[in-house]
Amino acid sequence: MGPLNLVPLNLVPLNLGPLNQDLVNQILVQLGLANLGLANLGLLQLSLLVRWWLGWLLCRPMPVLPAAALRGHPSVAVLIPARNEEATLPHLLQGLQRQTFRPQQVIVIDDHSSDRTAAIASQAFPELEITLIQPPPLPAGWCGKTWALHRGVQACNAELLVFLDADTEPAPDFLASLLACQQRLGGLVSVQPYHRTEKAYEQLSVLFNLVGLMAVPLGPGGGVAFGPAMVTSRADYVRSGGHAAVAGKVVEDWFLAHQYEQAGLPVSAYIGAGRLAYRMYPGGLGDMVVGFGKNFATAAAEVRGLRMVAVLLWLSGLFWAAWCLPASLLDWPMLGDRSLLPNLVLYGAFALQLLLLSRRVGSFGWINLILPLPVVFFLAVFLLAIANLERGSVRWKGRTFSTRP
Repeated sequence: MGPLNLVPLNLVPLNLGPLNQDLVNQILVQLGLANLGLANLGLLQLSLLVRWWLGWLLCRPMPVLPAAALRGHPSVAVLIPARNEEATLPHLLQGLQRQTFRPQQVIVIDDHSSDRTAAIASQAFPELEITLIQPPPLPAGWCGKTWALHRGVQACNAELLVFLDADTEPAPDFLASLLACQQRLGGLVSVQPYHRTEKAYEQLSVLFNLVGLMAVPLGPGGGVAFGPAMVTSRADYVRSGGHAAVAGKVVEDWFLAHQYEQAGLPVSAYIGAGRLAYRMYPGGLGDMVVGFGKNFATAAAEVRGLRMVAVLLWLSGLFWAAWCLPASLLDWPMLGDRSLLPNLVLYGAFALQLLLLSRRVGSFGWINLILPLPVVFFLAVFLLAIANLERGSVRWKGRTFSTRP
């Protein structure tokens, strides 16, 4: 990010006294902002500036999966767990047909679907060698996805294993780039897809998509994994313990990453803009609420300390901006300056930031300009996720799973 060209704002400073004003000056020096004419800001305004700046800082290291040439001709199996995915599976299979690198095996693991998932997987896709399997009934202590992928690995003999969710949509060079990245880095490599939205309610998920990436270190050796798209060698998979080691985990990707790290294997992750997309929860607002509610609090508990503090500080600034502009207009309770201009500037700064940052992770537009909507949705679903943790279970796709660590 280039230098910030900020115009000094005539915000009403707090009555800080000389000691606190010295503190403000010291903080500005540490942030490299001492020459921007901000010395008259009060501590409240300065804290909001710092929180806004943290948003840029947290989103700087978001590398896209790089394009790369694959070495040799490794044997590759693509494993697709699918439960009631008749609407999404055709897009993935058509995308796999268009790949510049063709996998030797495509295994669709039909997890006892009640729709046409199995029939779609059995259709003719002339460029693909598709095997359809249905695993035995779900054993106690397993989640549906972990059981399906565990059985899928047992059904193939490929050297490299690619795990793809049924709702992913790969660009033609995706597999070649993903496999080449794994050849270079080893261990477990994953990609968080670009979130393609179509309906208005899907825009509400903007904060979940962005915060989920802000909160983790991306790139080579970051130590986090994303379940929608992962690749590993069979040898490393066995060494880590594979899905059997995370059998009962709802957020299996995070815990699988821990297994790899404990085995001394690198874990790397990238974002999928231009390489891999998906449309999350096309079944409606209810599915989206339950989907995020089933795992977000569990994932948040896995975020490392300082990064979690930075994310919470940024969110608090965003929440403040979303509240203070309506509060200044409608005479609601609030702290700080009640005049319209500073609150309008604060709101505009966070709205513009959210608009620019969210474009890297999904097709989010107008929702970024109406900050109270995504903020209220985020808080409501996060509280639901915490309730799921306290209750100890969550229901998803007709099954009940434990949310206990």
